[in-house]
Amino acid sequence: MTLVDTIRDAIGMTSFETSREDADRSNGKNVGDAERIASIAAGAVAVLAGLSRRSVPGLVCAAVGGALVYRGATGHCPAYSLLGVDTAEPKSAAEQQEELDAKGIRITQAFLINRPAQQLYDFWRDFERLPRVMTHLKSVTVLDEKRSHWVATAPRIAGSSAEWDAEIVRDEPGSVIAWRSLPGSEIENSGEVRFSPGMGDRGTEVHVTLQYLPPGGAAGHFVAKLFGSNPRRQIREDLRNFKRLMELGEVPTIDGQPRGTCTGEGTRESYSP
Repeated sequence: MTLVDTIRDAIGMTSFETSREDADRSNGKNVGDAERIASIAAGAVAVLAGLSRRSVPGLVCAAVGGALVYRGATGHCPAYSLLGVDTAEPKSAAEQQEELDAKGIRITQAFLINRPAQQLYDFWRDFERLPRVMTHLKSVTVLDEKRSHWVATAPRIAGSSAEWDAEIVRDEPGSVIAWRSLPGSEIENSGEVRFSPGMGDRGTEVHVTLQYLPPGGAAGHFVAKLFGSNPRRQIREDLRNFKRLMELGEVPTIDGQPRGTCTGEGTRESYSP
């Protein structure tokens, strides 16, 4: 049994019957199930790491972790109460996007890649190939023309992975792909990638925009940064990998196993329009 399963059992998340939901509301619970698990996991990491540092910053980290553990165990967030937020109630797709726009972490990165837009679009549109260039993704499984299942890396204490289903909300061949997570996902997120001609016919400008609600809220985002996770740097490095693969045909690695041109995704010759 994983720690996530233990946490789930400890806070009684194995049943989602109507009577349980009514009881939760009467007890002031305003934090959703997936967020409660993430809060406890992130809080436990912060408490252990903070106490091990034996310093004032460490005590601050442990205090933040303790607040996250309490938030997850009780299902109540005082800040949510003040703001009138309730993630324990299922949200529609429109409500989810509205919350992402208002409170989500937004990341925007861009890269100039010396390849035609259609070729870059074709690679990205096949979501199952994205883990080859996006290091935080373990796998993406296409379910149908619009829906896909994503698995990303997560702290080991949280089960080593996070999963969600997403749907395509905009698809313009050779130009734009946009997607968002479906209601009930462990991590609420949305994304868009645009392919536009570079200045002076110098390949294609690839613009990536991601929005997500960190598990555990803003405190969860603070804990992630405290432990060295930098989403902006990670996305930029992913785009750099994408550029290398499409222009050179391989992604250089330190383990001596680069992906060569036999993949058919790029060539070593420079692109000439």
